[in-house]
Amino acid sequence: MNVLSTLVFTQPVLHGYFRSSCSWRVRIALALKGIEYDQVAVNLIKDGGQQLTHEYKTLNPMQQVPAVEIDGITLSQSLAVIQYIDETRPGPRLLPSEPKKRAQVRMISDLIASGIQPLQNLHVIQKIGAEKVQWAQHFIHRGFDALEPMLKQTAGKYCVGDELSMADICLVPQVYNAERFKVDMSMYPTIQRLNQSLLEVEAFQVSHPSCQPDTPAELRA
Repeated sequence: MNVLSTLVFTQPVLHGYFRSSCSWRVRIALALKGIEYDQVAVNLIKDGGQQLTHEYKTLNPMQQVPAVEIDGITLSQSLAVIQYIDETRPGPRLLPSEPKKRAQVRMISDLIASGIQPLQNLHVIQKIGAEKVQWAQHFIHRGFDALEPMLKQTAGKYCVGDELSMADICLVPQVYNAERFKVDMSMYPTIQRLNQSLLEVEAFQVSHPSCQPDTPAELRA
């Protein structure tokens, strides 16, 4: 029996924050797959951080966003959510079927999701204090210095060849963060080119932080 045939599919509920890069990754994946979902805003700043409440901790013990309720389970790591969606829903593949390309997609995604983004997320930045911009710039540069030559080897129209993948889903939010921290992107022409191409894709536009229900009015597109 096909395992998928035993699953009861439900409309996902995404608990996230408009400017969270991890939440944005999930929004992009859902949009690429054409999956309708509900959003519950978790404001990371208001009331001392709504992710720190006991109620939210039951959804995500790490008290981070996103948390996604889907098919009777709750998932709380963006790459795990994306891979689950890819394995259970029809639509364009987010990980290539060919093993070498799939490994490249995972390599790029992990570099961003583990090697860059956590070092400049809100919890870390709040601990750094006055030097937060310099801290973020340092670790984004360090990651992009590795990512740029890597992408020169793997990229076609997108991060790995000419098909959209989880690597692209990770790239765009990280470039958005780099621009927020005023990183000089002229040093990374391949990253810039890919980001510009991806921002022309509808799924990346509708999921953008400027277009979410919890986006403050002054930041809306």
